[in-house]
This record gives sequence, C-alpha cells and structure tokens, in this order.
Amino acid sequence: MKHLYTFISFLILFAVLLSGCENQSPETESETVQWALALHGGAGTISQDLPDSIKQEYYEGLEQALRTGELVLRDGGSALDAVEQVVRSLEDNPLFNAGRGSVFTKEGRHELDAAIMDGSTLGAGALTGLTTVKNPISLARKVMTDSPHIFFSGNGAETYADQTDVERVDNDYFHTDRRYEQWERAQEEARAITPEESIHDWIKDTKFGTVGAVAYDSNGNLAAATSTGGMTNKQFGRVGDVPIIGSGTFANHIAAISATGWGEQIMRNVSANTIANYMEFKGASLDEAMDFVLNERLDPGDAGFIAVDNQGNISMKMNTAGMFRASLNSNGDRTVMIWENE
Repeated sequence: MKHLYTFISFLILFAVLLSGCENQSPETESETVQWALALHGGAGTISQDLPDSIKQEYYEGLEQALRTGELVLRDGGSALDAVEQVVRSLEDNPLFNAGRGSVFTKEGRHELDAAIMDGSTLGAGALTGLTTVKNPISLARKVMTDSPHIFFSGNGAETYADQTDVERVDNDYFHTDRRYEQWERAQEEARAITPEESIHDWIKDTKFGTVGAVAYDSNGNLAAATSTGGMTNKQFGRVGDVPIIGSGTFANHIAAISATGWGEQIMRNVSANTIANYMEFKGASLDEAMDFVLNERLDPGDAGFIAVDNQGNISMKMNTAGMFRASLNSNGDRTVMIWENE
C-alpha cells in the first residue's frame, strides 16, 4: 500500500509539472521581445487642426522610417545600423527639422547637429555646426568608429567630413519654402519683443523639432541616434542638446534615449542620462524614470523622449502638445502617433 501511495503521488506531481510546462511555455515565449525600435520627428506645439493631407504626409514619413529600421532588426541587424538608417530616412524627408528641411539660423543659413551612441561600448560620435553634409548622422557614426575623438564642431566638423566619403551638398540643399517662411515670421516676432516681454517665454512658444531613433537588437545591444537643424532663428554658434552626449542622446547597458524639445532645458537637466541613471540607481522602470524627468525636472511644454530598455520595453512620452513618434517590436506591437490620444 505504501508503494501504491508513493506511485500515485508521483503521478500527481508529474501531471502538475506537465500542465505547468504546457501552460507557461507559450506565454513566456510570446512575451519575449527579440528586438524593438522607436523614433520621433520632433515635439512641440502641433495643432490638431492640421489639414488631413498634411497629417497623412507626416504619418507616411513616420511609417517609412519605421519600416527602414524594421528591415534591419528583423534580419538580425544591429541596433546601431537600425538607428542610423532610421535617422537618415528622417533627414531625407523635408517635413522634419533635420537634414533637408532644417530650420534657418538668424543669418539665414543652415547649421546641423547630430549624435549617435552605442550602449554596449559607450562609444559615441557627435557634430555641431555642419553646413555641407547631407546626412549628419552617418558622419557622427564615422566620428564614433574612426576617430579618437567624440565631438567636432563648426569648421573642424567640416574638415573632418573632408577626410571621409560622406555625401556633400551645397547649403541651399537644406532649404524648403516652408522653413524659409517660418524663419521670416520668427524674425518679425523677435524684433517685436518689447523690454517688458520675456525672450524666455517667446522661445518656449516657438515650435522646434528634432529627429531621433532608439533600438534594442536581437543580441541585446542598445543604441540611440539624434539629428537636428536646431532652433529657428538661432544665434551664431548656438549648440543645442542633440550633440551633447547625455543630454539629447544617450545609450548604455540600461537604456537608449533620444530627446526633442527645448534644447536649453534638456541640457540643464542632462535629461537623457538622468533617465538612464534613475533606472539604474533607483531601480525604476523606464516609464517611471521618464515620468520623473518630464514631471519633476522639466516644465510643461519643454520636451519629449523616446526610449527603449534592455528588455525591449519602449516608452514614448512628452509634456508638450504633441510629438511625432512611432514604435515597433518583434511581437508586432506597432504605434504611429502625433498627439497624446488618437
């Protein structure tokens, strides 16, 4: 009888274990994210009264960039390749403030910034004040991989470009009529500011944009890339947050982050790095870390962020009226949005 009880107990235990394996394995497998990608095309005051035709152009531009990164990641490509190709797509699209379609400086020209970072090595490349490089993000990657330095500026950045095979263009290539009209309005508004008015408030109300991408690949690596034409009517030599590693662009073993919004505020709070540090040292989730920076360190209307962590979790949040953004992962979770609720 004792042996019978032992045998029955064994059968029950075996049945429980078998049932557990059958119920849990598919769920665990389906929840595992092999790769993930998020991108943005700028944040700020984006009116929901945009004509449907213009909205569609933006949605299509975001979709095209998303597909570009998807093709890289689903075939086992690296996070670095994905973010570079996504940002190149956005730089080539005149709708966004990066590459062709960049805003005008106070002097009526275009000065471009870009940065890229490899989370697995902390390798980084950054540039500011470019005037003839068609795709600044690709030059930033060459700085990261081929140079002993991290950051080149102005004439030095152009000289470094001369030593590479990146495609060059005349400064007029970046011109679009829409940005030119925006620049003329910005100049008029700047001249109209009275001593009683605050330049600080005027800048916050000015729409500015950036493009960026973050990715997590099938090897568990993270990368971030950001590119911009900067702030409309910006003064001589102004540098924003994008090329400042840790401010507008950051990636490590915890997360990859790209920022958009008011660069000066993003820089003051070293925002991208703060998100990663809050996760690492507080044990916070990606969403919690992003909420901390947006709500406790920045003011309403300052910025938006996209980020992905080392488990493939994606977060895209802003405290602005809107942010052009999109995301996708290996499980097929797909988002393309402009406003908070669509």
